[in-house]
Amino acid sequence: MLIDSHCHLDRLDLTPYNGSLDALLDAARARGVGKFLCIGVDAGNAAQVQQLADAHPDVYCSVGVHPLDLKDGRSTDLDWLLATLSHPRTVAIGETGLDYHYEPDLADQQKASFAIHLQAAQRTGKPVVIHTRAARQDTLDMLREADLANAGVLHCFTEDWPMARAALDMGYYISLSGIVTFRNADALREVARQVPADRLLVETDSPYLAPVPHRGKSNEPQYVCEVAAFLAELRGETLEQLHQQTTENFHRLFPLAAG
Repeated sequence: MLIDSHCHLDRLDLTPYNGSLDALLDAARARGVGKFLCIGVDAGNAAQVQQLADAHPDVYCSVGVHPLDLKDGRSTDLDWLLATLSHPRTVAIGETGLDYHYEPDLADQQKASFAIHLQAAQRTGKPVVIHTRAARQDTLDMLREADLANAGVLHCFTEDWPMARAALDMGYYISLSGIVTFRNADALREVARQVPADRLLVETDSPYLAPVPHRGKSNEPQYVCEVAAFLAELRGETLEQLHQQTTENFHRLFPLAAG
C-alpha cells in the first residue's frame, strides 16, 4: 500500500472523471494508493474536508489555516481550532507554518497564527503539517520553542539539507512531492537521498505540482505512485521497500489513521 500524505481533495479537477470524486479516488486505489490525507487550509473548508473524511473510509483529514490564507486581517482562533480538531477523523493540525516568499509583509501575522497551531498541538497531541518557504530560521526557532512530543511533518519540502537535518533532530518527518522529479531540483534530490528511511513521507499536494511526466497538468492522488517510483530509484531502494516504509512512517506519525 502507498499513502498520499498530503492532498487537497476539495480542490481537484474532476472534469476527467465526470465530476466524480469517487471515480478519481478509484483510479488511485487501482494503482495501490490505500489512504489519503485531505488537508485543511482555512476555517472555510474545515467542514468540507471533514465531510470527505466521513464519507470515505480511506480518507482522513487535517484542519488549520494556511499562512497564505491570512490576508485581509484574518487570524486563527484557538478555541475554534481546538473544537474543530475534536472531529474523530481529523488526525492532524494544519497546514500551518510560515511563507515569506509570497507574503513577507505578513510575517508577524503568520507567526501569531503558527504559534496558535503549535499551542493546539501541545494541548491535543496531534501532529502538525507544516508549510515553510523562505522562513527557515523563524520556522526552526518556533518548532524548537514549541518542543512538541509528537512533532509533525515538513510537507512538500523544498529547503536544504541543514534545515532538514535540524527538523529531523527535533523529531519531524520530511515529506517529498513531485517537485523532486523536476529538472532543476538537484539540491532537493540531494536532500531526498539523505532523509532517513524511517522519517520519509510521500505526497502529491494535488491539484498542485504534478510530477514528471505529468508536469503542467492538474495533479491528482494517483500520481503519488510516480513520486514513490522516482524516490525508490533515487535512493537505491525497491519500490516495495519504499511503499512499506512510508506507510509505516505515516501510521507512526498519524496514529489516528492507523485503523
